[in-house]
Amino acid sequence: MNNPLVGIVMGSDSDLPVMRGAADILDEFGIPWEMIISSAHRAPEKTATYAREAAGRGLAVIIAGAGSAAHLAGVIAGHTPLPVIGVPISSGALNGVDALYATVQMPPGIPVATVAINGAKNAGILAAQIVSAGRPEVREKIIAYKQKMTRQVEEKSALLQELGVEMYLQKIGGKKA
Repeated sequence: MNNPLVGIVMGSDSDLPVMRGAADILDEFGIPWEMIISSAHRAPEKTATYAREAAGRGLAVIIAGAGSAAHLAGVIAGHTPLPVIGVPISSGALNGVDALYATVQMPPGIPVATVAINGAKNAGILAAQIVSAGRPEVREKIIAYKQKMTRQVEEKSALLQELGVEMYLQKIGGKKA
């Protein structure tokens, strides 16, 4: 695999099922990535070192996901000049609202782009868009991806019009499309 352009960091292995969404979308766009587990609180030196060395190793952007009120994305942003995308992970009694607030409420000068709770797939897309600023081949893949989504919506709408609500729901197994 080529040298990674995107770093994916999670605070715990329990975040992996969510954070895999970022890796999957980066694979779809052909963007090399790396993934580590590093906690801002339980492994602060490892986290800071990773963030400080990321740009020198050729990374273009870092995606950081953590649950509870962990400040992983913010700590990383404080140690790197690279753009950081935070993924609040749903966990604990507050179901990710605490992680959302911890990720989105950054002080001036330390920005973290924040996606929805468990929004690792969108973090991967945003990382791809950042990478595409200097790589037209990636931009073309993003354009094609968005065109595919548009076609899928149009196809679903046409099928709904053709079948009606009840038959459409039966066809898709009663779940949201």
